Amino acid sequence: MSTDATTNNRIEIRHDLKPPGKFQVIFMNDDVTAMDFVIMVLHEIFGHDQESAIDIMMKIHHDGSAIVALLDYEIAEQKAVETTVIARNNNFPLDVKVTPND
Repeated sequence: MSTDATTNNRIEIRHDLKPPGKFQVIFMNDDVTAMDFVIMVLHEIFGHDQESAIDIMMKIHHDGSAIVALLDYEIAEQKAVETTVIARNNNFPLDVKVTPND
């Protein structure tokens, strides 16, 4: 018994694809999370220097929220989860959002 399985596959190349966009990591203000904790997280997890971490923390405090990083989705999500775990382990309700950078 002989079978002839010849297939003609056509591959269409698309040139209109865009690279994936960046995502915003946003910290929301609350009345419980310590300012020093926010500064530590911005420094240790997001790599901000002390001065920029303080500036971002103050923006969160005064404006109610601030973008703390602009990252690829997987990295943004990982850092958001890491921040949330550390916050909960320290009894802080810090809310972290990851949204597309439109």
